[in-house]
Amino acid sequence: MTYDSPAEDVRPSLTLFVATAGPRAARRARTPLAITTLIAAMMFSGSAAILKAAPRQSNRPVVSTAASENKQTPNPSAQRSAPPIAPRSATADPSTAATYRAVVNQYCVVCHNEQLHTAGLVLSKLDLTNVPEGAEVWEKVIGKLRTGAMPPAGMPRPDKATYDGFATYLETALDSASIVNPNPGRVSIHRLNRAEYKNAIHDLLATDIDVESLLPVDDSGYGFDNIADVLSVSPMLLVRYMSAAGKVSRSAIGDPNVLPNLETYDVPYLLTQDERMSEDLPFGSRGGLAVRHNFPLDGEYLIKIRLQRAGIEHDRQIIGLSEPHQLDVRVDGERIKVFTVGGEQPGNGESAAGSKKKFGYDYRSSDDADAHLEVRFPAKAGTRLVGVNFLNDTWEREGVLDSPLAEFRLLDKSSEGRSDSPGTKEDPPAVSQVLISGPYNAKGLGETPSRRKIFVCRPANSADELPCASKILSTLARNAYRRPVTVGDLQPLLNLYKVGRKDSDFEAGIGMALQRILVSPEFLFRIEHDPVNTTAGAAYRISDLELASRLSFFLWSSIPDNQLLNLATAGKLRDPAVLEQQVRRMLADSRSNALVSNFFGQWLYLRNMPGVHPDQDAFPEFDENLRAAFEQETQLFLESNVREDRSVLDLLNADYTFVNERLARFYGIPNVYGSHFRRVSLDGHEERRGLLGQGSILTVTSYANRTSPTIRGKWLLTNVLGTPPPPPPPDVPSLKETPPNGKILTMRERMEQHRSNAACAVCHAQMDPLGFALENFNGVGEWRTVSEAGSAVDASGVLPNGVKFNGPAELRKVLLGHPEQFADTVTDRLLTYALGRGVEYYDQPAIRKVTRDAASSNYRWSSLILGIVNSVPFQMRMSKPQEPTTVRTAQSQNPVARESKP
Repeated sequence: MTYDSPAEDVRPSLTLFVATAGPRAARRARTPLAITTLIAAMMFSGSAAILKAAPRQSNRPVVSTAASENKQTPNPSAQRSAPPIAPRSATADPSTAATYRAVVNQYCVVCHNEQLHTAGLVLSKLDLTNVPEGAEVWEKVIGKLRTGAMPPAGMPRPDKATYDGFATYLETALDSASIVNPNPGRVSIHRLNRAEYKNAIHDLLATDIDVESLLPVDDSGYGFDNIADVLSVSPMLLVRYMSAAGKVSRSAIGDPNVLPNLETYDVPYLLTQDERMSEDLPFGSRGGLAVRHNFPLDGEYLIKIRLQRAGIEHDRQIIGLSEPHQLDVRVDGERIKVFTVGGEQPGNGESAAGSKKKFGYDYRSSDDADAHLEVRFPAKAGTRLVGVNFLNDTWEREGVLDSPLAEFRLLDKSSEGRSDSPGTKEDPPAVSQVLISGPYNAKGLGETPSRRKIFVCRPANSADELPCASKILSTLARNAYRRPVTVGDLQPLLNLYKVGRKDSDFEAGIGMALQRILVSPEFLFRIEHDPVNTTAGAAYRISDLELASRLSFFLWSSIPDNQLLNLATAGKLRDPAVLEQQVRRMLADSRSNALVSNFFGQWLYLRNMPGVHPDQDAFPEFDENLRAAFEQETQLFLESNVREDRSVLDLLNADYTFVNERLARFYGIPNVYGSHFRRVSLDGHEERRGLLGQGSILTVTSYANRTSPTIRGKWLLTNVLGTPPPPPPPDVPSLKETPPNGKILTMRERMEQHRSNAACAVCHAQMDPLGFALENFNGVGEWRTVSEAGSAVDASGVLPNGVKFNGPAELRKVLLGHPEQFADTVTDRLLTYALGRGVEYYDQPAIRKVTRDAASSNYRWSSLILGIVNSVPFQMRMSKPQEPTTVRTAQSQNPVARESKP
């Protein structure tokens, strides 16, 4: 392991952690734990060992914590859970059970019997008088019944009343049993993922970090990257966390010894810079970019700009220097320099041919035409907005206009670098890179938001240093650990502070203790402890503090704020009225944008949008501007849905969207001008209503060179209907791109050939009809009426239950014909994300309750979210089941597992 500088080497700090942590018996009387034990558990035994080694929460708060400053006394109920709920039994009416047994025997057992064992399901022996006994199987049956998937098309079915009545009978039996005998499941130890770590650092220290450079990508499970079971810990990851703690600590407090550093910000090469590029750039600007850059110290910094070049290798002459253009550089909105690039520059003399040079350089040697575009300026420490853009001197050249797409403008016209290339002389210049270096001539650490957040007090003299350090560290630890801190928590931090203070100064001591906080398992992991003397395998209510953490990581992907922690510490958070008020407050907070970016981004596959690369030959209309517009449209649309507390059904049927001029032109929406996104009505554009008409969804569910009814159909089955198809069997042949006779076929014709394979037909019969309904949208979401084969697009489809539809508008009506099904799917996905574990069969009663309760409000977001927060799986937890004991018999030395009796 190598380090960029001696200051980043965490090995001395690791040694200090071990040497100064001291005995933990005073901190955890019941389960003593040294930091060495925990580090060993993290490095060699994985997450399960951490859970065993992690300390239980103590009720002895430090007098100087933030809670005591607010004159609050920690309520024991905030940290001790309620007694477990005793199980009871549920019974069913034998006559009703006999009726439905006859229905099952007539319509289901013909396939699902002990001989055929179709789909691994046997219904012939299940007892309908005791439905909860076979809950796992009956929940699968309910899923098939509620989606109309069984019996399959062509097989006899009972009448609708009997069909629906049987599903209701099963649901009622299972839901009643779940009330008297709840099973909330058990979430294992939960490591913070990258997004949560980044947000937690921001809320804890008021500093932004480049988490991608600090930590590796997280694994995903059940569709999300916050699933506890897959967030494993490896020795290398632990080292990365140790290194990150040092970098974060120095960034937040400031490092007077930091050396000048260079950061490069690239503009995507195929991004057309013909309009205002960001809301952070001034009106009247064109092209460029705006970035938030961290200036580590008060001092001088250098900004250098490189302009875009033409040619296949991007190494030819600079574009657009035949006319003068003004390049504006600003920091926090204040102009620091205006450059003139292009045009005739006075005093540059004559060329060898006797004609005056343009812009001071010959066209054939314009590689260094941007060499003078740099400015040195003083800046205060902190994160500041740097903007670089051209002033918008709009003009239009004469003659036939070329395509505005950057692909044509940059690649095709100037591969030879000719001086008369219209792709370089006539097109306006564009920014390629902005490079920021520094600090030079550093003046000091400055007063940054992070330093104000950390240093809540300043010692006036040496006698004040230790009390002030105690106050600072107890405040930081309380927020980082998400609970009141104890003397046992604080003492190791003060020990480290003293070591750092001895070698340097007060702030260095705080920095060393802060690193210890940032690598503590209490910060990096969400650990929920079973109450003392709880019966094994029993359901119990989690503590208020654990509820606060669940809530904040659900809605904010971050740590609880002071208001939430104070309520939890006082034992008031579990009060229904208080809890609802907090949920609504948190949804109104800007931090709830994390719910859009993390939950929706993964559920709807929107995170895949930056990685799609449509074929430029197949879709020449697609460029980086359109990609950015697709992402922004869906982001704004989802934010408006949640913030306005609209119905979740609006995701499918909203009559509005958000567009700028580029996207409106692509959608065919008139009278929209400029780069600013604004809300527009979709009257007259029925095909664009809801998510099914948005370019982002349609692009991520297509291949690079064509549409994919299968991918789109699978997306609908999984994310809208909640009935994901099984994985494809091995050795499935791929779709033939071109038949032997060379005739171009429509996508429907090619899929029909593919479905002739019996192994493929079963799943494709479910997916393809849904996907075909969206065939009017091409691979990047552009509306079309003619297919790639030159014939009219056929967007008709038939569901397995016989329902027919044609096109996206009719498909939407079919989906909205059963609103509870989509609401169930949304609730299922939200609950998975909120709990950080996969939804199991025993969670289905809770999902049905949330959906039923939300129906009266037409499934508003607040109703679903509040329903989840108040649900059994969210507010309760199953205690650890009884572990079998291992004994040795006198006859044999082989270990024999025997279950202990309570």
